[in-house]
Amino acid sequence: MPSFRTGVVTGLLSERAGLQRVETDRGRAYVLTQLTGSVAVGDSVVLNTTAVDLHLGTGGWHIVHWNLARQEFHEPGPGHIMKLRYTSLQVDAGSAEEHHPDLPHALEGMPVVVGGLHSQVPCMAVAIRAAVPDARIAYVMTDGAALPIALSDLVAALTGSGLVAATITAGHAFGGDLEAVSVPSALALARHAVGADLAIVAMGPGVVGTGTTLGTSSLEVAAILDAADALGGRPIAALRMSDGDERERHQGVSHHSHTALDLTRSSVLVASPFPGAFAHDRHDVRDVPPRDIPALLVAAGLEVTTMGRGPEADPLFFAAAGAAGTLAASLL
Repeated sequence: MPSFRTGVVTGLLSERAGLQRVETDRGRAYVLTQLTGSVAVGDSVVLNTTAVDLHLGTGGWHIVHWNLARQEFHEPGPGHIMKLRYTSLQVDAGSAEEHHPDLPHALEGMPVVVGGLHSQVPCMAVAIRAAVPDARIAYVMTDGAALPIALSDLVAALTGSGLVAATITAGHAFGGDLEAVSVPSALALARHAVGADLAIVAMGPGVVGTGTTLGTSSLEVAAILDAADALGGRPIAALRMSDGDERERHQGVSHHSHTALDLTRSSVLVASPFPGAFAHDRHDVRDVPPRDIPALLVAAGLEVTTMGRGPEADPLFFAAAGAAGTLAASLL
């Protein structure tokens, strides 16, 4: 059950489009301004404290549910499609499909590189741009984890630097440059509305996992790969690999990747960072010469960690994610 408490905003820590980070007398909190409007120092606010109370991986942040200094908040949306449907925070985000009714479906061979973790996205992006400097990249964020794209510091850095040309939020994820009802339509928008050369697809920060074979949101990878193939794209799977994770199920090739690829019905390309890292009887595994992904991230001004580990603590993770980007770029 959720937990709500009232508090007072005591300081503004940072802000950007869609997001404020504030200090309150009950601890740090973030504000999704698209849903509640902004807050100011001295405002009394209602805080959702559930995740912090449960010691979940939110970094110790509460969420501002409502600003008690406001009598009302109204910001007209661009259409009639709702996200966060049938909750008290449902928002008329609209959808790009409403404005592109004749959008073609065919992806025309567009590479679609799919990852199961948000931290793979910048590794893929820098590898793609290192191989093809003028590649136009669209990032499709699914609703498998965090729903507001504004929460991602990585996405803010990727778009701010021009590494990613456009963002599309699919399903109940919201706040991208374009809103999409589904991942397949997001891919069509990437190709025909954004003019992308290729698309990176992955959830936002905060993958859900139970430690069981099927109880993880990263299994969405299977359906995305199949959709990309059905629409005439070139699907590429990014392996989740680790030589720094203490959990046996994620060492080497993670059980998440094994399970997702077993569930993928189409035959897809899989990027392997070194020979023999992975084999599958239905998928086309390609060995990809390694790039120095940590150096590329530094050159791009990106600081990336996965489960709190940087490249020096988990080099295989970064190599595997980068290999997928390099393979995708080779198809352009």
